[in-house]
Amino acid sequence: MTTTRPGRRLSGRRRKVFLAAHLLTAAAWFGIDLVVGVLVVTAAITDSPQTAGAALQAVGIFAVWPMFTTSVLCLASGAVLGLGTKYGLVRYWWVAVKLAINVVFSALILAGLRPGIDEAADAGARMTAGDATAAIPPTLLFPIVLGPSLLLTAYLLSVFKPWGRLRRSAVGNHSWRGSSPAPGSVVSR
Repeated sequence: MTTTRPGRRLSGRRRKVFLAAHLLTAAAWFGIDLVVGVLVVTAAITDSPQTAGAALQAVGIFAVWPMFTTSVLCLASGAVLGLGTKYGLVRYWWVAVKLAINVVFSALILAGLRPGIDEAADAGARMTAGDATAAIPPTLLFPIVLGPSLLLTAYLLSVFKPWGRLRRSAVGNHSWRGSSPAPGSVVSR
């Protein structure tokens, strides 16, 4: 079994600190995602333009930067845990998938969600001002389903740790260890 080099392992206390930070930032990110969903659904189902407008303006006030900050802090604490424990960043499938979810979502918050949130806040301001033509941007419906679903997937991956280790190729495996192939083994080049 291969582990990280002893000098790079986190001590028990430091591992617990980073694990707590990782769990708390992930929970905050999930919570913000759920609140955004509740506000968008509230705006969609209410009969009151003032309530809908206030809900959309609330999404515009807090959604992007707190969500992005928690995603980056979750990414950073997860990277420290990965590098400082036996799991590594890309040693196990479940860690690699969680890393990919975090990186992609962090980028999508700024590139994909932010313009829709700005548009929603503008529509909310127009609704509260009495503009009957203002509507909820349809681009908000996809993120309120996808975000919590994939974050829940990341949580479940952490709990169940499925799929095992990533496989190395025969050439990469032997050269990585610094040893030659075993006698009689076939190494394709």
